[in-house]
Amino acid sequence: MKTTQGSPGAKILSFGHYQPSNVVTNDELSATIETNDEWIQSRVGIKERRIALEGESEIDLAVQAGGKALAASGLAASDIDLVIVATCTLETQIPNAAGRVATRLGIDAPGAFDVNTACSGFCYALAVANDAIRAGSATNVLVVGTEKLSQWIDWTDRATAVIFADGAGAAVVGPSDTPGIGPVVWGSAGDKSTAIMIKDRDSFLQQEGQTVFRWATTALHPIAREICERAGVDPADLAAFVPHQANLRIIEAIARKIGADNAVIAKDIVLAGNTSAASIPLALSRMIERGEVRSGGLALLLGFGAGLTYAGQVIEIP
Repeated sequence: MKTTQGSPGAKILSFGHYQPSNVVTNDELSATIETNDEWIQSRVGIKERRIALEGESEIDLAVQAGGKALAASGLAASDIDLVIVATCTLETQIPNAAGRVATRLGIDAPGAFDVNTACSGFCYALAVANDAIRAGSATNVLVVGTEKLSQWIDWTDRATAVIFADGAGAAVVGPSDTPGIGPVVWGSAGDKSTAIMIKDRDSFLQQEGQTVFRWATTALHPIAREICERAGVDPADLAAFVPHQANLRIIEAIARKIGADNAVIAKDIVLAGNTSAASIPLALSRMIERGEVRSGGLALLLGFGAGLTYAGQVIEIP
């Protein structure tokens, strides 16, 4: 796989994930808002989602997922010298999530910062981790996507209440003699920045569903192809396609258009809902756990969402 100029590269050593134990089905939602299981599944493809328990924070979710990824990597907490957390749902902006997650995992004095590009956040953070290792600024990096969207949702609004959920996914990234993370392709469509937004600290998340759907189903498949081209990978050779779990119809539309005919397509949204920055590592970690993808295979990651922003890269599955 191709990489950008510089040192040979970095690779993902392991994944980990965590979902709250609280399962909320479509039938449960239909008891409180005007909707039903058939309507939800036909429009977004979701059957159920996980919602954090009372007192369970996005930091708690991140620590659980990050701890599993760290344990699976074979590294000690002392081996991690950079922690990056992708999230858009912190209750407070200060202190950041990364420092708190690092401390609770026993990672002593790492570089620690957050990334907020909403649903594309994990791919942005992974690209930064890759570049930091290749540049010599870090040796091993913990990257976490974590969201508690339930605290920003109006649970009487069926346009958002049926879609969003809580969860976390994480990856440990380390140096490699051969590149295991391809070049990132990232960008934004700021002219559509109000399509998904939280106006202020007293507001709920709002989404212009049709605007996002049209953008995602028309603008993103050329970007997905460009990601493969920059990595020197034919889409037909992909073992997995793991896009942001925004909407099942969007996922299926992009998959059809890029020609990834032999890839396992992540459809974690059906049972997990839309977990924003957590959705890609959460979905891939669960696919690995279930044995649906093989170690050493190539996966195309594609994050997209509020901003509007997008980012993606091809990775070697650990």
